[in-house]
Amino acid sequence: MKNIAIFQKDLGIGGIQRSLLNMITNMDLSSYNVDLFLFAEPELCRKEDIKNVNVFILKPLFYLNRVISFSTLRKMFSYNLPNKEYDLAIDFNSYSNECALCTLAVSAKKRIMWIHNDVEIEYANSKKYRVLWHHFKDKFQYYDEFVAVSRGIVEPFRQMTGIYNKKITVIPNSINTPLLIRKSRDLIDFDVEPDITNFIFVGRFTHQKGIDLLLNYFAEATEKRHDIHLYLLGSGEEELKIAQQIEEQELASYVTIISAVENPYPYMAKMDALVLTSRHEGQGMVLWEAKALGLDLIFSKHLEKYNDGLTGTEDITKAIINQKKHIKTHDSLDYYNLKIKNSLYELFDK
Repeated sequence: MKNIAIFQKDLGIGGIQRSLLNMITNMDLSSYNVDLFLFAEPELCRKEDIKNVNVFILKPLFYLNRVISFSTLRKMFSYNLPNKEYDLAIDFNSYSNECALCTLAVSAKKRIMWIHNDVEIEYANSKKYRVLWHHFKDKFQYYDEFVAVSRGIVEPFRQMTGIYNKKITVIPNSINTPLLIRKSRDLIDFDVEPDITNFIFVGRFTHQKGIDLLLNYFAEATEKRHDIHLYLLGSGEEELKIAQQIEEQELASYVTIISAVENPYPYMAKMDALVLTSRHEGQGMVLWEAKALGLDLIFSKHLEKYNDGLTGTEDITKAIINQKKHIKTHDSLDYYNLKIKNSLYELFDK
C-alpha cells in the first residue's frame, strides 16, 4: 500500500480547498494510506468529506514569517512529522511556506508541488504576490516534479522559475458532481425574478477576477436590455470598490451583491448563466461547476487556455445581451472526471 502525504494550508472557502476535497472524494483511496496535514482545524462540514484520510493538524507560522526568505525559514523551523517514509509527498498549496517546509522535510521518495495559477500574470498584477514570490521563489528547486491544473499555466511557471528540466504533468481539477448537485438542492431564503434573465459571478472579490470589467460589460448591456440582473456572490479586498462602481454606474437595480457562503450551489442553480471575466486563472473551476448545474457559460476568450474543452467569447457584452432563458440539464462530467482520476492514479502509483 502506497503511503502518501498531502500538505495544505486549510480547508476553508476557496478554489484550492475545493479542488483538494474533490480529489479526495472522487478517488478510490482504498489502495493508499493518505495522511493529510493541515495548519487549521477543518470545519465540521469539511470533516464529513475527509473521512477516508488520516488528518493531522500542525501549527501555522506567524504571519510575518511570509517575508523571510525560504532558505532562512528552513534553518529556523522544523515540524514534528510522522517517522515514516512516504512514497509521495505533495505540496498542494504552492503559496504556503508551511506546506513547503513540511513537504521538503518529511521522508519521501518523491516530492511534488501543485501549481494552481498563472504565476507570470499574477506576479505582474499583484504587488502582494511579488513580495511573497521574492521571499519564497527558492523553494521550487527542491521539488522533483510539478502538477499544473491547466496547460495554460505550464510555460509561465517555467519562465518565472527557470525550471525546464523537471516534469510538469497537467491534471485539471476534478468536480464532485453528485455532491455538487445534492448541495444545489439545499433550501435557501433567496429567489430571483423568474421573468428576467439572471446571471451570476462566484468567486473572490479581487483584481484578478476582473469584476470591474464585468460591471462595465453589464452596464453596456443594460443600455440595450432591461430584463437582466447580475448577482455577485463572494467577498474580498475589492468589495468596497465594487460597491462604489455599482453606485457610480447606476447599476443598483441591475446588480446585487451576495456575501460569500459555504454552499454557493443553490444560488447558482437558480441562475441562467455564469459570467467570468478574470484577468487570469489557474483553471476556472466555477465554470465546470456551473456546467454541471446546466448553466450557460459566458467567459473571456483568453481564459480558454486554462479550461480545455470550454469555449469563451471575445464580446462579453454581446453574449449578455443575447443570453436567453433555457431549460437547464445537469451534466455529470463523467468523461472529464474519469480522465482526471486515471491521471491521478498514474501519478500516485509511479
